[in-house]
Amino acid sequence: MSKFLEHVTALTNAKTDNELWDYLVSLMQSYGFDRVLYGYTRYRTTHGLGDPQDWVILTNHKREFMDSFFTDTHYDHAPMLRWALNNNGACSWTWMEELARTGNLTPGEMNVLQINQKHQVTAGYTISFRSVSERSKGAIGLVGSPRLNQAQVEEVWDKSGEEIIALNNIFHLKLLTLPYSGARPLTKRQREVLQWVGDGKTTQDIAVLLELTPATVEKHLRLAREALDVETTAQAVLKAAFYNQMFVLEDVDN
Repeated sequence: MSKFLEHVTALTNAKTDNELWDYLVSLMQSYGFDRVLYGYTRYRTTHGLGDPQDWVILTNHKREFMDSFFTDTHYDHAPMLRWALNNNGACSWTWMEELARTGNLTPGEMNVLQINQKHQVTAGYTISFRSVSERSKGAIGLVGSPRLNQAQVEEVWDKSGEEIIALNNIFHLKLLTLPYSGARPLTKRQREVLQWVGDGKTTQDIAVLLELTPATVEKHLRLAREALDVETTAQAVLKAAFYNQMFVLEDVDN
């Protein structure tokens, strides 16, 4: 089995999001990208990326960098995030360097570059994943190790770029099929009532099916709405489905 096929097999067979993420991080480090930042939203609007609590954020960056990046919404001014929101595919960070060199970055964007430089986040590539909905977007930033400058990162990309893009796309697509461990947790009973709502059952129907009182069913629906931070049960069903928390097969080994 080729190394590439071995990696594809490992990614597609991952059983949890943590297992999948750990494998990708190790894989990217083998190419020279020692820090990785993945983000995904399904609640993008014309005015922003939606509630940060609903984002899927995975990273091995140090907490200090992440705190700096997200303080005062500095991420809103990140040049590579701007690129990712408007493009698909891979982009070298030379694009950002050229904009800075020619004076085509805003003060907010220049501030982000200063934060990056402080934390040695200076050389790398960004991959923006193709979306099927105008409300969803996912991207990943691959940061070259401090021993690599952008020219050396380009050498890595010339040799293995297509392979790296393919592996990250597989990671992204696989992640969307797994329950997200960072999501607001639901109890088994809360999942059950939401599943029945998703199947079109009324409160009375669910009460009969689960041998509960209608009031108890309503209580579980209310707690599910609170856990997911939504106003309506329909929104709760949508968000639980987004996080793959409904119709989950439990204790399946194969």
